[in-house]
Amino acid sequence: GRIKSNMTKKHFVAIAGNIGVGKSTLTALAARKLGWEPVFEVAEDNPYLANFYADMSRWSFHSQTFFLSQQLQRHYEMLQRNGPVLQDRTIYEGVEIFGKNLYRQGLMGAHDWQTYYGLYTNLTLLLQPPDLLVYLKAAVPTLLGRIAQRGRDYESAISADYLGALNELYDEWIVDFKLCPVLCVETDQMDYTRSDEPLDQIIHMIKNGLRGDV
Repeated sequence: GRIKSNMTKKHFVAIAGNIGVGKSTLTALAARKLGWEPVFEVAEDNPYLANFYADMSRWSFHSQTFFLSQQLQRHYEMLQRNGPVLQDRTIYEGVEIFGKNLYRQGLMGAHDWQTYYGLYTNLTLLLQPPDLLVYLKAAVPTLLGRIAQRGRDYESAISADYLGALNELYDEWIVDFKLCPVLCVETDQMDYTRSDEPLDQIIHMIKNGLRGDV
């Protein structure tokens, strides 16, 4: 009785991981099997993006702050949903991974980084975190293969070095992430598009994670 009622409550599970690791696919498939609502990234045009690509160091702060505002709105709207939700990518990754990478590459100045990171840190104190974070991991060759397979033009220039730098940032971030329990899933040998078994395995792990068994 207790476990069943626990599984029908308003859960919030987030899927995190590098470009090409399979977040959106897992979100869609797992949400359908669980009967939960999937919440995907909103591809709203960032008005700073053209300027950012022309002069990254000048416009990185503006561009990243716009993304943070957008993700904050999405996070808030998601928390207003009545039923359990499965979220594709978190508000944390935009800052901890992509923003920090710009700073480390010297494309965001120290003062801008401190302001941006301080704003984000204060916001995360106010935000309700997920009940469980599922971190999908994969090696760079796996990521490159999956990116090539889905064949999106705008992703064709993504390099192994860039994915490697992001993987390092993900691994650093997850070690210190204490806002909720974390479930790490190695996906190099997993293909949940071709067989139900790995999908069922991850769903089983999610259910256990929500019961406090991570």
